[in-house]
Amino acid sequence: MQITSFEQYEADYKKSVENPEQFWGEVAQNFQWRKPWYKVLSWDFTGPNIKWFEGAKLNITENCLDRHLATNGDKPAIIWEPNDPEQDSVTLTYKMLHERVCRFANVLKRNGAKKGDRICIYMPMVPELAIAVLACARIGAVHSVVFGGFSAKSIADRINDAACKLVITADGAYRGNKQIPLKDVIDDALIGCPTVEKCIVLTHVRTPVSMLKGRDVWWEDEVKHVNDVCEAEEMDAEDLLFILYTSGSTGKPKGVVHTCGGYMVYAGYTFSNVFNYQPGEVYFCTADIGWITGHSYIVYGPLSQGATSLIFEGIPTFPTPSRFWDVVEKHKVNTLYTAPTAIRSLMSFGDEPLNGKDLSSIRVLGSVGEPINEEAWHWFDEKIGKGKAPIVDTWWQTETGGIMISPIATVTPTKPSFATLPLPGIQPILVDENGNEIEGNGVSGNLCIKFPWPGMLRTTYGDHERCKQTYFSTYENLYFTGDGCLRDEDGYYRITGRVDDVLNVSGHRIGTAEVENAINMHAGVIESAVVGYPHDVKGQGIYAFVIFPEMHGDVELTKKDILQTVTRVIGAIAKPDKVLFVSGLPKTRSGKIMRRILRKIAEGETSNLGDISTLLDPNVVQEIIESAAKA
Repeated sequence: MQITSFEQYEADYKKSVENPEQFWGEVAQNFQWRKPWYKVLSWDFTGPNIKWFEGAKLNITENCLDRHLATNGDKPAIIWEPNDPEQDSVTLTYKMLHERVCRFANVLKRNGAKKGDRICIYMPMVPELAIAVLACARIGAVHSVVFGGFSAKSIADRINDAACKLVITADGAYRGNKQIPLKDVIDDALIGCPTVEKCIVLTHVRTPVSMLKGRDVWWEDEVKHVNDVCEAEEMDAEDLLFILYTSGSTGKPKGVVHTCGGYMVYAGYTFSNVFNYQPGEVYFCTADIGWITGHSYIVYGPLSQGATSLIFEGIPTFPTPSRFWDVVEKHKVNTLYTAPTAIRSLMSFGDEPLNGKDLSSIRVLGSVGEPINEEAWHWFDEKIGKGKAPIVDTWWQTETGGIMISPIATVTPTKPSFATLPLPGIQPILVDENGNEIEGNGVSGNLCIKFPWPGMLRTTYGDHERCKQTYFSTYENLYFTGDGCLRDEDGYYRITGRVDDVLNVSGHRIGTAEVENAINMHAGVIESAVVGYPHDVKGQGIYAFVIFPEMHGDVELTKKDILQTVTRVIGAIAKPDKVLFVSGLPKTRSGKIMRRILRKIAEGETSNLGDISTLLDPNVVQEIIESAAKA
């Protein structure tokens, strides 16, 4: 299954395009199935209707846990590094992890959970988060993990959309020198969530919390009432595994649905290949399990391959900017997979935090979440990899389930800021605005995929039409990624950024409409428009243009009020970096906001704004330019 040379990559890629069913059928043989499939693939992008490994039966946790017990039961499955470096790290072997997953699966059943139920998980980066995820999969319940930075309203929206029956949370979380009151946030959310029957609470920060009789139970108490024997539920390859909510170009987040069989095969195959994982190595992905990167490349991908996956609770700069390098040295990390935002942030501290740190164990480096700029790529290569560790610059999405375009470590020749070549089974094309394919090299266009792959989304939960409209209706018979892309003279792909109204802030996708809706909830705001602009650390910052006519007194305080509103409605990750008060917005006569003009102003490029004569009031543009210059 593992590609070891560029010639093998070319051969595998050719086979995967010419005979995809045979190719993926052979890859899938490397996994454990209770019953084989009768058809590898049936598909139709107009529906859309995609099925992989039809008729097959399995449980993904048997592939992540049970099948490793005989030969690797005593091998570390998870190493947990806490927020506080003075606290001991924790290692769970595959045998220990299996026992804890089975025990917590029985806790879920004891609390009324069964196959098909949706369960919301809102937890810190602790081993119990991975245990909760796997326990849901063990009993056939559908997990919906919500990142710990979201607000009560955002959580309530997700719980209600999926009609979750249970919530799993903790009293609180640590994030650097801050403590986040997770249970308090959940309590606020659950006021408006009638489907939730039970809330299981893990003790982590030992902060006082409210526990409601009949609804709230302690994790520690519940595990005492059950044993650690839990037969894995038999699942169909196309049964739901999880829902993960992602921002779109309209206000409401959409629940991306991934299913059991295809997702398992794709996450495992891409993990093994992209990182060239070798038995016994320590693999460290710095993402949060609340995002797809954590699902695929902290939990399911690594564990399906019997790897050792490091879970880190903290942040890269606490208590010092040396923290990542201390973790690498302490655990002899072989693969480090992180985000360009983290790399740029650590670059800003100079070389001093690296002094005396032993990074010699690093063999492979990876970048995820957004395109990595050349300066950060070179710093990562020279300072962290010492010029010896290949960088896999991975492009993929929540919707794709796994990495799509990326170098294969030790195999693909790399090029700074290029995701390079598609993995076997991935058939990308570039199209113009009318959907015509742009052939050849040295071209740019909108990135689409013309053939299905096992890890792709199947639907958006409860709203299949939205899935169709968002991903399959822009261009006929193509999956549209929403990204612009350049293909250079060597046929290498470079992602150039979103072409829809979605921002990529620190690797997190945030819909402009979502942020505008939150700003507009502030009592004094009449209207707002949000665009992205280049940000030295985050890659893209959020710039908000706000109409607020009845302002009293302190402008800066009003801005803070608006930021607080966004934090309450969505969460701190969506707070605008810049707020500019304006008397009007550039609109066409039909009332559409001309965002391209606002983007240029936000970027400071006001010399060439294009034709503004079609605007309802062209004078408003000059006024905004002058206000922005003074800000």
